[in-house]
Amino acid sequence: MKNIRLVAILLIGFVGFSQENSDQSNQELGAKISEGISIGGYAQIDYNEPDGSTPGKLDVHRMVVFLGYKFNDKVSFMSEIEYEHVEEVFVEQAYLKYKANENFNVLAGLMLVPMGIINEIHEPTTYYGVERPNVDNYIVPTTWREIGVGVSGKLDNASLKYQAYLFNGFKSYEAGAGTLRGTDGLRKGRQKGAESVVNSPNLSTKVDYYGISGLRIGLSGYFGKTQTDDSSIEASTVGISMIGLDARYKYHNLELRGQYIHTNLTDTEDYNLLTGKDLGSEMYGFYGEVAYSFDLKGVEKLTPFLRYEKHNTHASTAGILVANDAFDRDELIFGLNYKVANGAAFKVDYQLMNNAVAGSDTAKQFNAGVAVSF
Repeated sequence: MKNIRLVAILLIGFVGFSQENSDQSNQELGAKISEGISIGGYAQIDYNEPDGSTPGKLDVHRMVVFLGYKFNDKVSFMSEIEYEHVEEVFVEQAYLKYKANENFNVLAGLMLVPMGIINEIHEPTTYYGVERPNVDNYIVPTTWREIGVGVSGKLDNASLKYQAYLFNGFKSYEAGAGTLRGTDGLRKGRQKGAESVVNSPNLSTKVDYYGISGLRIGLSGYFGKTQTDDSSIEASTVGISMIGLDARYKYHNLELRGQYIHTNLTDTEDYNLLTGKDLGSEMYGFYGEVAYSFDLKGVEKLTPFLRYEKHNTHASTAGILVANDAFDRDELIFGLNYKVANGAAFKVDYQLMNNAVAGSDTAKQFNAGVAVSF
């Protein structure tokens, strides 16, 4: 087992490590594109080894190609094409951006929903740990993108960045069956821009404050209803109210990061009776992380980190549905990041995962990865 881990550390890399660019969201890339075509990308290759008799797995988790075109100083097009697990292909982003002036933009197309940190800034180069935080898997269903239209910009006098969009919502009902469930909340409802059903638009908004050196604070909101392919069945949709607070702070080699996401869902009792699902009426998740970088030769850095997460997709349930303690989870993850170049790094970490079921054992997993972004 130790030999497998050593080989994994040596062979697996994590594409695209550049923590200096962690404040750069995908929707800001247009500012860096010179007129004409722009090409970039990132990739993530993982080794995951659960503790016990389960064999480890090697996976080209994702390879993303960025293609952009700048028509002129005001108009640009952004797109990302993602390959997951070698054989699954998705369009992750595809939107047109019109820059009216330095502080106001209009965007339309398939875009990332601005909620928390990771959903917008999810390149493997921008977070510690081989895998994304699980709060950004179970509570914020990263990568969460939908088709919409909206505005973005900055208020420099107030040190604020703002975003506001109207999107199609999660699909909760399709072909006579429900899509949402207790274990992963809203995740199965993502429409991802593929022949998306729209009954009513959903509002997504975020404000980021950057007025203190090294500190970034974000407040996000998402409000609306889920979508259904049969609008005559009132119980096939639920209402959504999601609020997020996130913060990042960097002081010399010390980095701190945290976020809290809270979601209320309405009409879940009727939805569960109709579909036979176990969707909760309240979900929340949070994490806190600390990391410290040790400078090596040149741009190389060795960064140990520690993160604690907690998330519960059955924080509250409606009607006769009893909360499932298995959905009340927490984990501790610690590891090392070895940045070998601007755009290349190795990662290793170890996870300790628990839930609230009485007498349940702690699940353990070793992870390693290799990375590149450009």
